[in-house]
Formats: sequence, structure tokens, C-alpha cells
Amino acid sequence: MSDLVTIDISEDGIADVRFNRVDKYNALSPEMFQAIISAGEDLAKNKSVRVVVISGNGRGFCATLDMASMQGMAGDRSSNSTSTLMDRDERPENHAQRPAYVWKRMPVPVIAAIHGVAYGGGCQIALGADIRFMAPDAKMSVMEIKWGLIPDMSITQTLRDLMPLDVAKELTFTGRILNGQEAKDVGLVTHVTENPLEAAMALAKEIAGKSPDAIRLGKKLLEESWRAGEREGLEMESVLQRKLIGSPNQVEAIKANFENRAPVFKDAELG
Repeated sequence: MSDLVTIDISEDGIADVRFNRVDKYNALSPEMFQAIISAGEDLAKNKSVRVVVISGNGRGFCATLDMASMQGMAGDRSSNSTSTLMDRDERPENHAQRPAYVWKRMPVPVIAAIHGVAYGGGCQIALGADIRFMAPDAKMSVMEIKWGLIPDMSITQTLRDLMPLDVAKELTFTGRILNGQEAKDVGLVTHVTENPLEAAMALAKEIAGKSPDAIRLGKKLLEESWRAGEREGLEMESVLQRKLIGSPNQVEAIKANFENRAPVFKDAELG
């Protein structure tokens, strides 16, 4: 694992993921892209992980593309770095979209703790999380318009679930910088708090105490049915519930409730 992203997994299954390019506000270089992707893909395979918390070490969450990468793109549509970022395999997202989309695709809940800045690509990475905590004085922006670009790190799959189209357009057209409360008011973040990481960890601990199978299938249900048709959504509820009923962790949840004790769940088997 690259030292550009650190991972610490606690005994209760909380993965503490830190972007660690502190001298550059965790800005996105090609190496940083790959480090974030690798971290997400490794965690997605780990059945002992119950919740993921992503945050940035140093003074900010993530300050979008680093300037060296941006300068390399200027006037060169066919540069190797640009071409590599736009490459895709059999998955729907390309390499540039994956550092954000890997968190949306994560089988367990992902919580983002935002301090300092989350600009452009950093903003879109945060949008890939399920829940976002932001400091009141932090700054967030869909900033690509500043560089004559459009947001292209999976924002079409994340922003649409958070706000009306007209608001999304205004943020995209202006690149306006929002503080914590302003970001919450328009739907970019879930909570505003003085200590986002502490609050994110507290919520992660609460979620980690629930059945990991039910949490995974709950995320799957909402992600896949939120924009599905009536029949598809209702059918998915039934299919996933049938998998849960009578499974070891579901039985343990029942026993723990009747015995008035904390449940002891095994690693996820479903989802």
C-alpha cells in the first residue's frame, strides 16, 4: 500500500483511510489517483471491514488536481497523463472517475470527514461517500469551471441524488466556493460539525455495531433501487430480505435483543 494513502482497520471493523500527501493538500497526482483506487479496491474485498471513514491528513481533505498535472494538460489534448486517466476497462467508470466512484461502489457504508478544502476532484471524492461531515470553516467547490473543464469524476452518479438539477447546474457553472453551512444548505454535505473526523468515527462505531450483513444489503438496496422502477425496487426488497432471514447474523441480532445484551456479529457473509 502506498504511503500516499494510509489505512488503519480497528478491531470493530472500522477502516480509517487518510489521504496523506500533506505537502500538497492531498492534491491528486497520477500516483495519488492510483493510491486512492488501490485503497478502495482492497477494502472492498475485505469482509472484516464494516465501515470506512475517509479523511485527509494535514490542512485539508483534498485540493483537487495538483498544479503540475494541470499545467501538463494545457494545450495538449493527447498527453499521456490525460489519455491514461481517461482509459477504461470493462467497468463503466474510467480511471479518472474511479477514485471517487470506488467509494460509492464500496459494499459497506463510507463516511467522509471534510476539513480545510475539498475542491474539484476532492469534492467529487467526498460525494462518493454515503455520508459527509464537514467543518464550518472548511471550503468546498465543484471547481472545474475555473480551469475551463467540466466535473468528470463520477459527479453524474452522485450529485443527482443530493440536490435539484438547477442547483447542481449553478454550482457547476460558477465554481462557487461554499463553507460548511452553505454546503449543507444545498445538499452537498450531511452534517456540519467542529470536529468532522471525531463525528465521523462516532457514527462509524455506531454502524459497526449493527449486523454487517444487514448493513451491506441495506446499502445495496438503496444504491440499486433508488432510481429503479416500482416493480424492480419492491422485488429487490423481497430478494434481499429473504437472504437475511435466518442467516447467522440475523439470528444473533434476535438473540441479543431478547437476551438484552450487545450482539456479537461474525464477518459479513452476504452482500
